[in-house]
Amino acid sequence: MAIDPYKILGVDKTATQDEIQKAYRKLAKKIHPDLNPGNKKAEEQFKEVASAYTLLSDEVKRKQFDAGEIDGLGAEKPRQNYYRDYADAGTANPYTHNAGFGDDDDFFSELFRRQGGRGGGGEFKMRGQDARYQLTLDFLSAINGGKQSITLPDGSKLEVNIPLGCRDGQTLRLRGKGQVGRGGGTAGDALIEIKVAPHKFFQRVGDDIRVDMPITLKEAVLGAKIKVPTSAGSVSMTVPKGANTGTVLRLKGQGVARANGSQGDQLITLKIMLPTVPDTSLEKFISEWQPTTEQNPRESMGV
Repeated sequence: MAIDPYKILGVDKTATQDEIQKAYRKLAKKIHPDLNPGNKKAEEQFKEVASAYTLLSDEVKRKQFDAGEIDGLGAEKPRQNYYRDYADAGTANPYTHNAGFGDDDDFFSELFRRQGGRGGGGEFKMRGQDARYQLTLDFLSAINGGKQSITLPDGSKLEVNIPLGCRDGQTLRLRGKGQVGRGGGTAGDALIEIKVAPHKFFQRVGDDIRVDMPITLKEAVLGAKIKVPTSAGSVSMTVPKGANTGTVLRLKGQGVARANGSQGDQLITLKIMLPTVPDTSLEKFISEWQPTTEQNPRESMGV
């Protein structure tokens, strides 16, 4: 039976290249061997579909097929011999059992050429599938970047370069580190989905890093120089006199690195902490303290 690539893809002979490509992709999603493991019928069907698409996506071969110069596998059709071709040619009788084939070698050569015309012994060159993995990073590793490794199911390790400021949910692509291609096709990619574990006191908000900073009553009243942790190490910061719980201080450029080379900020929210162990001297001072001005911190709440 003659092979018709148009019928295999389910398109008309007037179909555009875009329509041909869409038809191929639609079929490939259903019958791709990787989606139907062990299904020989699907594998054979996919080979037919891929062969049809290979022919019709090539404008030159498509014109040759439409003109009847090549068959559905892309093999050149042998020229048909007519009786007049043999008249007075001194050839053997064309109506013997070998007519139209020549010798046995030519016959099998043509047969194998047609069967192997798909390339690679019937194997199509196909790109390997992408492989998906998940990598959990601690907060600081995601912010500061660096090298990490993933242990694959076969025991081998995949080295991953973590960019500065890597985000939770971000997918990193490693070219050519996926499944091996078929028939000499290129390998797929490895897609690494990043999960960032929460930090005990840092929190990322956009490109800024937030942290609640406890301070003593004395530091809040008199002001002080204190050490503040950042993603790159501790830095010195000034607490202004009369600081309140909720006061937000900004450390410029201590946030997350951006692609343009700039950085977000670190925002420090102050929280006044009284001693965990009762301090009798502080209690005595407060009990005897007479404020110079009356203050109602709940006035805005109407109480």
